[in-house]
Amino acid sequence: MCGIVGLYGQRPVNQALYDALLVLQHRGQDAAGIVTLEKRQLHLRKANGLARDVFRTEHMIELKGNMGIGHVRYPTAGCASSAEAQPFYVNSPYGITLAHNGNLTNADELKQDLYREDLRHINTSSDSEILLNVFAHELQALGKMRIDAQDVFKAVAAVHRRCRGGYAAVAMILGYGLLGFRDPCGIRPIVFGGRQTDQGYEYMIASESVALDAQGFELIRDLKPGEAVFIDEKGNLHTCQCAANPVHSPCIFEFVYFARPDSIIDNIFVHKARSRMGGRLARKLQREWPDHDIDVVVPIPDTSRTAALELANVLGLKYTEGFIKNRYIGRTFIMPGQQVRKKSVRQKLNAIESEFKGKNVLLVDDSIVRGTTSQQIVQMARDAGAKRVYFASAAPPVRYPNVYGIDMPSASELVAHGRSEREVQEMIGADRLIFQDLDDLIDAVRKKGKSEVERFDTSVFSGHYVTGDVSNQYLEQLELLRNDTAKQGREMVANDVIGLHNNT
Repeated sequence: MCGIVGLYGQRPVNQALYDALLVLQHRGQDAAGIVTLEKRQLHLRKANGLARDVFRTEHMIELKGNMGIGHVRYPTAGCASSAEAQPFYVNSPYGITLAHNGNLTNADELKQDLYREDLRHINTSSDSEILLNVFAHELQALGKMRIDAQDVFKAVAAVHRRCRGGYAAVAMILGYGLLGFRDPCGIRPIVFGGRQTDQGYEYMIASESVALDAQGFELIRDLKPGEAVFIDEKGNLHTCQCAANPVHSPCIFEFVYFARPDSIIDNIFVHKARSRMGGRLARKLQREWPDHDIDVVVPIPDTSRTAALELANVLGLKYTEGFIKNRYIGRTFIMPGQQVRKKSVRQKLNAIESEFKGKNVLLVDDSIVRGTTSQQIVQMARDAGAKRVYFASAAPPVRYPNVYGIDMPSASELVAHGRSEREVQEMIGADRLIFQDLDDLIDAVRKKGKSEVERFDTSVFSGHYVTGDVSNQYLEQLELLRNDTAKQGREMVANDVIGLHNNT
C-alpha cells in the first residue's frame, strides 16, 4: 500500500507536498519521494525511510516550483530497495513523472510487451515503472508535437485497455500539467479538491481526503472508477471517463485497516464504517453467546478503537484502554520479515496490569492476518493477569492473498488459510474467538443510500477477485514471491549489492 499526492499551486508547493506525505505516512513507511517542476526543470528527492528522515532542509530548498507530486511507499513485493522509491521519470515523450498506489496483475506480460513492441526498458522490478512506461508509450503513439487534455485522456484510456489490476496514480507532464487517474474498478482510493488563495485557485489530488483537510483544501469528490482528472498549466480543470465498462469495486480492507479513520472514501466516512462494524459484531456476539461472562472490552490500538467502543456500548460493557502503544514503532502489518514483526509487537505494545488482572477480557482487533501478532497480544493479556482472554475480529477471517496493492503474506502464511475458526482460535491461544461475518462487514461499510459503490473487492476474505483475471497459476507465483523465505533472500541480495557499492 502506498500514498500519493499531486499539487497544482500558485506558489511553491514543496512544503505542502511534504505536509501531505506526513498525513499519508500510515500508507507506507519504506520510502518517500517528491518531485517538483520549476518552469521546464524537474527537482527530485527520494530515498528509503520515513518522510521526516528523507527530506532535510537542504533537500526542501532544492524542491522548487509550483507543481509537484509525492509518494510514500511500502514494497508490495517485499524487498525494500531505494531504486524502487518513487516518483519515477521518463524523458520521452515530453518528460513524465509518476507516482502510483496499487498493483498490476499483468505486470510480467506488460514488461515483455514494453521491451519487444514498445522498445522501452524497465530498470526496476516495480510495476509503477511499468505503468509509467505504458502511459508514456500511449501518449507518444499519438504522434503529436503538442497535446491537449483530450490527448492525455486518450492515453489514459489506452492504459486502461492494457493494464489490469488495482491502481491510482498521479503524474506530471512537463509543459502540460498535472494528471490523476483511477483503475476501472476503482479498487484503490484517490480524491481531488481545491482551495482559493490570494494568488489564484489551487488543486490537490491525493490517496485520502485527510491530506486535503490538513492543507485547507475543500474535497470536491473521489475520482470515479476509470476516470481521469487533468489540471493544465493554466489551472483549468478537465475530467473524463476513460474506461469502457467501469464497475465501482473499492477495496473493503481500506475501511477495515488501512485508511485513516478521519478519511472519507467514496462518500463513506471511515470512522462511521468502523463504528458500524463494532455494532454488527456485538449483535453477532449477542446471538451466538448470549450468556457471555465478559468483564471488559479492550481494543488493540489503534485501528480497532472505534469498533471496540461501539461493541462495548451495544453490549453494555466497560470499555478500557489496556495497552499503551509506543508511537515511534511503525505499523506491524507492513513491516518486512517475520522476525522484525515478532520483535516489534513487544516493543510497540505494553499491557496495563490493573486493567487485566482477574478479569475476563475481550480483546478487539480490526483483523487477524498472520496470527503471530494476535498470539503475542493474547499472551501479554494473560501475563498481565487476565483470567480469561477472548478475541474478536471486526473483519472476517483473512484466507486469501491480496493482489491489488496490499502486501498480504502468501496464502500459506495466513493463519486462517485452510483452517477453521476453531483452529485459528487454538493457534492464537484465545479462550474464544469471534469473527465478523462478510455480509455484515459489507453492510457496515456500505450503509445503504450513503454511497454509490456497486460492490466491494472482498478477495482477501472470499477469494473472489473483481478484475476476473487472477488464476491459480498467478496465485502460485505470488506464493513464491511473497513468502518470508523469498523476501529474506531478496533482502540479502540487496544488502550485498549495497555493501559492494559502499566498498567501491
